[in-house]
Amino acid sequence: MSPQNTGPLKGLRILDMSRILAGPYATQLLGDMGADVIKVERPGMGDDTRGWGPPYVTAAAGEASNESAYYMSANRNKRSIAVDMADPEGAETLRCLAEKADVVIQNFKPKGLTKYGLDYDAISARNPATVYCSISGFGQTGPNSHRAGYDLLAQAAGGIMSLTGDPDGAPTKVGVGIADIMCGMYASNAILAALRHRDATGEGQHIDIALADTQVAWLANEGVNYLLSGDAPQRRGNQHPNIVPYQVFECADGHAVVAVGNDAQFTRFAALIGLPELAEDARFATNTARLEHRVALIATLEARIRQIKKTTLVADMEVAGVPGGEINTVPEVFVSEQVLARDMKITMPHPQAGSGHVDLIGNPVKFSATPVSYRHHPPLCGEHTDDILAEWLGEE
Repeated sequence: MSPQNTGPLKGLRILDMSRILAGPYATQLLGDMGADVIKVERPGMGDDTRGWGPPYVTAAAGEASNESAYYMSANRNKRSIAVDMADPEGAETLRCLAEKADVVIQNFKPKGLTKYGLDYDAISARNPATVYCSISGFGQTGPNSHRAGYDLLAQAAGGIMSLTGDPDGAPTKVGVGIADIMCGMYASNAILAALRHRDATGEGQHIDIALADTQVAWLANEGVNYLLSGDAPQRRGNQHPNIVPYQVFECADGHAVVAVGNDAQFTRFAALIGLPELAEDARFATNTARLEHRVALIATLEARIRQIKKTTLVADMEVAGVPGGEINTVPEVFVSEQVLARDMKITMPHPQAGSGHVDLIGNPVKFSATPVSYRHHPPLCGEHTDDILAEWLGEE
């Protein structure tokens, strides 16, 4: 028996024609919160990411299944229907499903669904209350709207790669598909806002969201630093553009993070590493001064911290109320007491897993009254086709 749906979006119907990561990540978040998400897939093929492995789910005989870890990361709490939209009958089935949906989401190229009668104009003509979200690489308008929507291209175009990596190294992508993930986050937020408007007025609308746009938005303080100063931000490795010291330091036996956020913390930090005089030095007494004299200060701190064991440094910072900590590997993350206490590692049953279950990453949102629930494993391609057609369209 599936866990009870306790989420705040219980009763909301979403037709998800997206694939890869940005759209699926958005709909997984909404599914965790209780929405009934119908994942539309190509018969016999499914979402491209099903084959993006290894690793794959380990089947009963110890062999790999055809369900990749990549696919599993963004597709729980959905049911899968296999429909060929290129077939006129299949396209009509999807139009009928869309008519019953509160939300339709897709990430085809701009105008890519027009030929199937599945674009916003066609869907809204049948149901003006539909909230229709289009995700693309560069948006529905502009000179780059025709370009493909890949995470790496968005990271490059949006400026984040120019800020990431060693100062003397090459521009570097973030270690996960952050353009896709942030686009999914913005999309889920926009969908909820549009639903509030729909509930108040009865009026649906079209949401146009682009990977590249969300990356520009994600420049945050560094982007505004440039807009106000006219100075192009530089790659600083693990250092912060506006706070010093706020970075990774090499210790006697590894590395640790020091995140001094104000002058009082710096005074305590200088004392705990045995250099209290630094806080009394006019060059370092304030954050503004520390920014101006960053090179000299960091050289002094690096020389001292290399003499301290990381466990000692972290423990001393904890006692002194100075933010900092260890740098966990991914294996260390998932065995940490904090992650386990916060249910950020979850286990779900899965029909292709030899163990009968798979481990996944939990949802970080903790509702006090309407908690998220994990009701459906990432579905097999077309696993729920008959059930969906019966429930949504009354077909036997």
